[in-house]
Amino acid sequence: MNIISFPSEQAVRQAIADKEPLLVLISFDGQNVIMSHIDEAMEHHILLEKAGIDSRRIDSYFRLVLDDEGADWTFVCPPDYKNISDKSRRIKQFYKDGFSVMSDVLSELGFMVGISIPKRYQRHFNYIFSEE
Repeated sequence: MNIISFPSEQAVRQAIADKEPLLVLISFDGQNVIMSHIDEAMEHHILLEKAGIDSRRIDSYFRLVLDDEGADWTFVCPPDYKNISDKSRRIKQFYKDGFSVMSDVLSELGFMVGISIPKRYQRHFNYIFSEE
């Protein structure tokens, strides 16, 4: 796993030690992780830019706000995720993949916390349930 810590590994370690919130981006395959103290980047697309990656690639990452108590998933399913054309199937697959990949990565990083989806990002679920 390749981990990019912004602005440095030491700064991220300090934020973890201080139990400060982190912004975390995890590539869909779980091989690349970008993380920083939330105050260093403020938003995930800004963190991408600061890490030297085009912010337009935001839809290639699972997005989390993480601390020692839990991980809030910014649940935004890209319209082209895995080239699944059916929106309901696409959202369900994104959900399954996200929990699997993020759980593995968080465990490897030493975070044994739950993953939750804040209410403001649950509109995709409303779509799924309206289709069933």
